[in-house]
Amino acid sequence: MNVVSYQPTPEELSYTFGGRAAVARVTPGTVLEIFTEDCFGGRVRGPGDLPSQVCEFPYLNPVTGPFHVEGAEPGDTLALHFVSIEPARDYGVSTTFPHFGALTATHTTAMLHQPLEERVWVYEVDAAKRTVRYRASRGDFTVELPLDPMHGTVGVAPAASESRMTIVPDAHGGNMDTPELRAGVTLYLGVNVEGGLFSVGDGHARQGHGEVCGTGVEAAMNTVVAVELIKGVGTPWPRLEDDEHLMSTGSARPLEDAYRISQHDLVTWSASLVGLDELDAYQLVSQGAEAPVGNVCDANYTMVAKLPKAYLGGPEVYQAAHRRLRELGERYLAR
Repeated sequence: MNVVSYQPTPEELSYTFGGRAAVARVTPGTVLEIFTEDCFGGRVRGPGDLPSQVCEFPYLNPVTGPFHVEGAEPGDTLALHFVSIEPARDYGVSTTFPHFGALTATHTTAMLHQPLEERVWVYEVDAAKRTVRYRASRGDFTVELPLDPMHGTVGVAPAASESRMTIVPDAHGGNMDTPELRAGVTLYLGVNVEGGLFSVGDGHARQGHGEVCGTGVEAAMNTVVAVELIKGVGTPWPRLEDDEHLMSTGSARPLEDAYRISQHDLVTWSASLVGLDELDAYQLVSQGAEAPVGNVCDANYTMVAKLPKAYLGGPEVYQAAHRRLRELGERYLAR
């Protein structure tokens, strides 16, 4: 088993997809152990650490990478299986920003009312109990929520030598902020440049669908990813697979266009997998799919279309990459 460990220094963190040389080269079949910093670069540690004072734009939402996958070329697909995602610290933080989030004025949603107050919440992360503890910032209310680690930002370099900020989700992946991207899930990303150049970051100890306030329970992560390359198979938008479901994503504004992209991809993907007429697949997805929300606060919004594989007869996609990578991950964990 080829296991590679990489822990970036603060200077080695990246804030874009594209426009940056690889930090390491890996071969298909590699198990990659990485550390990812939280979206604030570890600078927000308590209620007094307001991001506007301790962070510097655009140095937000750092990612670890990019990693060059040997043999990856445009037209191929990277398969990234998340073997484990575990908080690296015993706390996570969440915030409200004056001009960021779904329920406040932003630079693209202009309002005359005053912006929301900037405020920080600190969550206690108990990895043994698998909980995070919410505490109201005003008052004594507290409640334990399930720990559900995920990565909000995963992507590859965009095409045409483009460089995109890590906070922007699009066809290359990026800041999709879907809670579906948890351990046990395989993410498929279309390759746009030689090596693919994928990066991972923006860990959340948990997050509600939509990330409505603009942040999850932001946390540094120790993450293990198994990497595979699917030659000659393209992927138009990021797709996900777990043991029971196939999922398509779409990122755009307005939100209904993100929804349409994800549903369109799931319909056409389903039709191709089982030889269905496109309208027959449209009908099946219409009655059998779910539509989890990724984010409604980023530069683009993200929607997910999710269908049980059983409704399609349990097809194995991408040359059974999910099954093979899951088995590789199980062998890694059993070492």
